[in-house]
Amino acid sequence: MFFGLQPVHLIIILAVALILFGPRQLPELGRGFGKAISEFKKATHESTESVRTAVEPTTTDEQSK
Repeated sequence: MFFGLQPVHLIIILAVALILFGPRQLPELGRGFGKAISEFKKATHESTESVRTAVEPTTTDEQSK
């Protein structure tokens, strides 16, 4: 399922989070988590692209020889 967790496990985790943080802080935590995930994906994409562009010219140079 989601990270190998069953739906029952997700419900328990959400219930504990609701008890710990309360209903007012959960949306803020969700937004923060979403922003962190999107920043991580963006950084991963940028680093992948920079490595790809650094490797491509050497690969095409070697193939032409």
